[in-house]
Amino acid sequence: MNATIQPSIISGDLYAPASKSSMQRACAAALLTNGVTTIINPGKSNDDLAAMDVIQKLGAVIENIGDNKIQIISKGIAPKNKEINCGESGLGIRMFTPIAALSEEAIIINGTGSLLTRPMNFFDEILPQLGVSIQSNEGKLPLQIQGPLKPVNIEVDGSLSSQFLTGLLMAYAAAGADGVTITVKDLKSKPYIDLTLQVMKNFGWNVTHEKHERFHFNIPVFQKSEKNLTYTVEGDWSGAAFLLVAAAIAGDITVKGLDVFSTQADKAVLQALIDCGCNISIQSEQIDIGPLPLKAFHFNATDCPDLFPPLVALAAYCEGTTVIEGVSRLAHKESDRALTLQDEFGKLGIVITLQHDLMLIKGGTGVKSAKVHSRHDHRIAMACAVAGLKADGPVYIEDAEAINKSYPNFYEHLMQLGAKVHIQ
Repeated sequence: MNATIQPSIISGDLYAPASKSSMQRACAAALLTNGVTTIINPGKSNDDLAAMDVIQKLGAVIENIGDNKIQIISKGIAPKNKEINCGESGLGIRMFTPIAALSEEAIIINGTGSLLTRPMNFFDEILPQLGVSIQSNEGKLPLQIQGPLKPVNIEVDGSLSSQFLTGLLMAYAAAGADGVTITVKDLKSKPYIDLTLQVMKNFGWNVTHEKHERFHFNIPVFQKSEKNLTYTVEGDWSGAAFLLVAAAIAGDITVKGLDVFSTQADKAVLQALIDCGCNISIQSEQIDIGPLPLKAFHFNATDCPDLFPPLVALAAYCEGTTVIEGVSRLAHKESDRALTLQDEFGKLGIVITLQHDLMLIKGGTGVKSAKVHSRHDHRIAMACAVAGLKADGPVYIEDAEAINKSYPNFYEHLMQLGAKVHIQ
């Protein structure tokens, strides 16, 4: 699928899409909970669908009960298949691997697309220490594991991704970890761990920590009594960041359905929008945002690397040189996002320089009409589309369907706001 974005002025109201970070964690917690979990506002992205497929293969039953609700019925891990596939979800593969390792049965864990090239050496090192046998493809997928995982005091490296820790936290809790500690070195993306802990608390697991360095478990007995729980999936700050940036560039809109007190890391986009000088009003129920003369800004995205693509689109329209820290976090995404952003925005006439852990974007020079490619990366496709809203001509995006990974309604939502988008 290809998409053409014509220069447009946007306006109107929109609800943010459902958070796949929240949705996938809720699916995992519901699988590990004995009883019925009602999920309100479930996500529908490819990553969300992959998570629902995984938990069904690990023993859960999912029923659609209408009115934007689903029910997940589970009695804990009880694999129905010898293989699970996490699609192209980095969170999925890193979270569900320790969870699947709770089973005594041998399970193959696989994925698709760029996930096949992402490093999984973490599991080769850590799982054997927890009593789990593992065979990997030289540190990559597929993984063959056999548990059951047994919680013990352990030290892990948190520098590559917090998602590995998310899986361990959930698996330890479900295994009834009592009096054990996970010690983490150099943890990145701490807000995502806060989200994990918040979801776990909603499902009855309280885990304490000391400055995100030592996580303590006192869960003497895994709850066997049936529970009836309800969980509402938050609005997604990652997807909404593109809508907010689009408004700062191309028109006045109102975005609803976002929790301004959320633990989602990408809520930090608000600070960048404030710093660049756009017209923004942040309220508990909605965010009103629109364009004003924009200036370059400095932003540290180490804990929220998914903000790089929308912030590059924003920086393209900010007078001066914007500096974003945290480039080292971009190598193992759907693409090597630092190089991809440099190449694709270079086609749009935007000069991006990489200096060690810094990305420098020279903005205010105008965005040119061009043909770009998503590189099969959902956030690159959305960033190029947003940048095209005030280009000097059409921006043609190849492999535009990459958005389905996280935000399948993205182009539709842009069109609802009045953007001129042609899909073919």
